[in-house]
Amino acid sequence: MNNILIIDDEEKLRNLLSRIIEMEDFEVFQAKDCTSGLKILDKNDIDVVISDVKLPDGSGVDLVKSIKEKNPIPEIILLTAYGNIPDSVTAIKNGAFDYLTKGDDNNKIIPLIYKALEKVTLTKKILKLEKKLSNNYSFDTIVGNSKIISDIKNLAKKVAKTNTTVLLTGETGTGKELFAQAIHHESLRSKQNFVAINCSAFSKDLLENELFGHKAGSFTGANKDQKGLFEEANKGTLFLDEIGEMALELQAKILRVLETGEFLKIGDTKPTKIDVRIITATNRNLQQEIQNGNFREDLFYRISAFQIHIPPLRERQEDIPELIKIFATKFAYNQGKKIENISENFIKVLQNQPWNGNIRELKNIVERSLILMEGNQLTEDTLPMEILTKSNSFNNSDLVFNLSEVEKKHILKILEHTQNNKTKTAELLGIGTATLYRKLSEYGIS
Repeated sequence: MNNILIIDDEEKLRNLLSRIIEMEDFEVFQAKDCTSGLKILDKNDIDVVISDVKLPDGSGVDLVKSIKEKNPIPEIILLTAYGNIPDSVTAIKNGAFDYLTKGDDNNKIIPLIYKALEKVTLTKKILKLEKKLSNNYSFDTIVGNSKIISDIKNLAKKVAKTNTTVLLTGETGTGKELFAQAIHHESLRSKQNFVAINCSAFSKDLLENELFGHKAGSFTGANKDQKGLFEEANKGTLFLDEIGEMALELQAKILRVLETGEFLKIGDTKPTKIDVRIITATNRNLQQEIQNGNFREDLFYRISAFQIHIPPLRERQEDIPELIKIFATKFAYNQGKKIENISENFIKVLQNQPWNGNIRELKNIVERSLILMEGNQLTEDTLPMEILTKSNSFNNSDLVFNLSEVEKKHILKILEHTQNNKTKTAELLGIGTATLYRKLSEYGIS
């Protein structure tokens, strides 16, 4: 049932409107002034407000703004004893849905309420979707209840509400970008862009162009102005992953942005001002890189105002069972499979792995195990071959079986899953494409 609030100091009019609206099976609340109306709004989920323009303690036009600032969902219809174009324009600017002259309202109010409710329904859907998308990047999506990961999440939550630069350190695959996204979405900049770039994926010149953009004609092929990622992230957050791979000349330009809040596009003579929060990440020891002459000390101190170290997976083994279940559920859904059980041995074997590739590697192994699963249970037998051969649960006598035959069957199974996509197969197997082709040739697989 939808809730309607009528705010008017004329009791007879309130009662009349209330009876008309209640006949449509709406729940109706009444208030005589702005103060009591706002109290009802605070305590109840109101969908539509119908308010007089002139109230004992204020203006309905100003009330629209007050309501919308607190809650974007309710739509407001204003009533007045006489038409007033300036007031109606201001009311619409403040967020009013529509504006009616008293006397015309009895016939027009019900259709107008239904139109307002259509907008309310749409607004609720949009807010629900925004919340769902936001939750995809919240700290709740970072799996793990171990003390070490809980302490790190608490640290990240504290710094998230500030504009402080954050340096995330840790091995590859530990989830540094996931933490960066969560920090952004818990920050005051959450409604603005989160822009990420891997600094190791570009040459110096290409990275400079990606970060700062260029003016038309600044180099061959620059046919028009291009925004850089700093501009795209204006008012939001820019995440510089693997900043330890950045060339020294570019490091100097990043330092200037942090110090002045402005930069020069390639080929430009006028600086561009921006307001961007910087979060960086690296798997390198930057202090060692400073000693080696590969990283600027002054930049290090600017980006490491708040430093968070993400631990490797082997230091948080108690989180592995939960990660396995989440990955298994996801991949089972993607592959159209159903899992009824994950055996204790399956979990135990994976808990005892070194996980040099961390969460990223575990995710890959679980996906491959789902591909190899014949029935509806993940057991030790569904684990990829390289895991089984490294597992302490196997002794020498277990390794008498023909490893080449097992490897061949394993590759064939992955090829079938990827519909003979060699690149995807190599990715899932954790090997290079050239290595895959060599093995296909050895086993006579076309």
